[in-house]
Amino acid sequence: MQRGDAAARVSGAVLFRILWDSLVDLLGTAATAVLVRRATRRALHRSHELCELAIARVDGEFTYAVPHSFDGAMGPPAALHDLADELRPLLVELTGEVALRHLEQVPELRSWIRFSPQPL
Repeated sequence: MQRGDAAARVSGAVLFRILWDSLVDLLGTAATAVLVRRATRRALHRSHELCELAIARVDGEFTYAVPHSFDGAMGPPAALHDLADELRPLLVELTGEVALRHLEQVPELRSWIRFSPQPL
């Protein structure tokens, strides 16, 4: 499989779900919700469509709704790249490289998220 193939075959909404589920597996839902919210706020200046990303707690469980643009895009939309760019340093600060290495094991994520830690 060539680089990018796994991500190119699924929508941005599916890629977000894979990212969310992978982080939940490692960190739990509450920590994932906090980190994704924080990364979203930090990325809003570059991707205004992220204001449509909603994370809420319903009946004790965290849920999310992705921007409509994620539904139609095949592969990671620019806003999802921006979210990942802001999420990466938060994960490194919290877990060192553990979370990045965990995400790197997921083919759909490996093909579009840069995993080398960025300077803080």
